[in-house]
Amino acid sequence: MTDDTPLVLEQDHPNGVVLLTLNRPPMNPLSSSLLEAITHHARSLATSAAVTAVVITGSEKAFAAGADVKEFEPNARSARRVANSFRAAGDAIAAIPRPVIAAIRGYALGGGIELAMACDYRIAAETARLGQPEILLGIIPGGGGTQRLARLVGPSRAKELIWTGRQVRADEALAIGLVDEVVPADQVVEHALALAGRLASGAVAAMGLAKRAIDDGFDRPLSQALDLEAAAFAESFETDDAATGIASFNEHGPGKANFAGR
Repeated sequence: MTDDTPLVLEQDHPNGVVLLTLNRPPMNPLSSSLLEAITHHARSLATSAAVTAVVITGSEKAFAAGADVKEFEPNARSARRVANSFRAAGDAIAAIPRPVIAAIRGYALGGGIELAMACDYRIAAETARLGQPEILLGIIPGGGGTQRLARLVGPSRAKELIWTGRQVRADEALAIGLVDEVVPADQVVEHALALAGRLASGAVAAMGLAKRAIDDGFDRPLSQALDLEAAAFAESFETDDAATGIASFNEHGPGKANFAGR
């Protein structure tokens, strides 16, 4: 990729799929300017009716190998600024009301895996390496790692990974639930775009409502989470796609509807 901007956005993929590529080769360190660009674009995509799904990827060598350590200063005020930048980027990605897929090649370490964990689904190359190595600097994850990692792999496994700082191979990442699919390295982005395209042809407004109910209800008491689901269920009936899907079912049976994504 020759574009010298730190984040490249491609909106020319079929069915409203957007590809975001981290572009600070070869290792894609997550500088403050790159995090700001991610936050800006993610917030913009979240409000665009034309967007149906998003794929986020990096270079062949690294999805992102972590924060830009050159920007670190040894004081708590600077650390808080770094954490706030990662928090903003991760929250903006998670708030996109459409499927968001991380296509991981090479290294996804520290802030890189934290960024991928803010996505809904992770597809990794067979050669990918993932981990939270912050402990090797004498610090802890500050971009969501202690929280999102524990929710994906469980608290005991998260502690072991964070305490040791070790890198996880793709097969182990799949086994523990850190990634959702493993494919050959030269197929990762193509596979992610194909999955995004299939999802994009469906009822993406309803997918966004389901995403919100799952994410917002995950850590709440069951009774509160079920209230969230009931509200989202009712809201889904107000979409154009619900009217289309119900009418199509009554006339043609299941699986025949052509959704508009509204």
